[in-house]
Formats: sequence, C-alpha cells, structure tokens
Amino acid sequence: MILIREARNTDVSSIFNLIKELAVFEKAENSLINTPERLLKDGFSNNPAYKCWVAEKNDLVIGIALCYIKYSTWNGQCLYLEDLIVTQSERGQGIGKILMDEIILFAKQSQYKQVQWQVLDWNQAAIDFYKKYDAQFSNEWVNVSVKV
Repeated sequence: MILIREARNTDVSSIFNLIKELAVFEKAENSLINTPERLLKDGFSNNPAYKCWVAEKNDLVIGIALCYIKYSTWNGQCLYLEDLIVTQSERGQGIGKILMDEIILFAKQSQYKQVQWQVLDWNQAAIDFYKKYDAQFSNEWVNVSVKV
C-alpha cells in the first residue's frame, strides 16, 4: 500500500537521495550542489521555502513532490512543482499519479490559480504522463538563469 503524506524533517535524507537519483537520470549529477543540511534548513525552518509530500511504501520513501509558491503578475499565486520523483524501481505503478493528484488537490484547496512545472524535452515518459492532465506545453518561452 502507498501512503502519501507531508514530508517531515526526518525524511530529508530520503528526499536528498531521490534528488540525487533524478540528477543521475538527467545526466546532471555534477550540477547538484544542494545538501541534506540545506534541504533541512530550507524546508523545515520557521519560514519554509518549499513544501514536500512523500510517497511511502513499506515505511520507505519511494517518491516525492516538492513545490513552492510562485507569484504570477498575470495570475496571482501559483504552485510551482519543482520536482516529481519516483524511484526507478517503483515507476509505472501509479505512484506519480497519486503524488500529482495530491499536488493538484492542495493547489485547489489553497486557491492557487494554477500549477506550473518544467519537463525536459527528451523525457517522453514524463511528457506523456503530464498530457494525461491536459497540461499546456509552451514552446515560446526560453528558460533563463544567472548563477550568483
């Protein structure tokens, strides 16, 4: 049985392990500079920077959905899904759907105007998954960032 619940500070090492697994999957492990200590501080302080749900099976964290509030000048508050990760050995069993449904329910209950996220253009399995949610894909916007 799969249990979806809000993450606790004791889940940080499991969360970080899934983030590392995603970095390897995306062939970007050298870009991962976050640490479990930083995840703990950023997510479980008095003013958390993110909210996270975990999928648990047999007392093991096998998936996460990590989100934060984003503000859109056009739409108001939105929920930004930073990462939806299910460990490789558990994919294809509906766990991602359960996590995504939880995120959408939370966004509706919180009266956010939309849920936003990004997906790599080569990750066809993820693209197909998101299409089931009637997700709107945009080819007009270019991702931009500055390292500071």
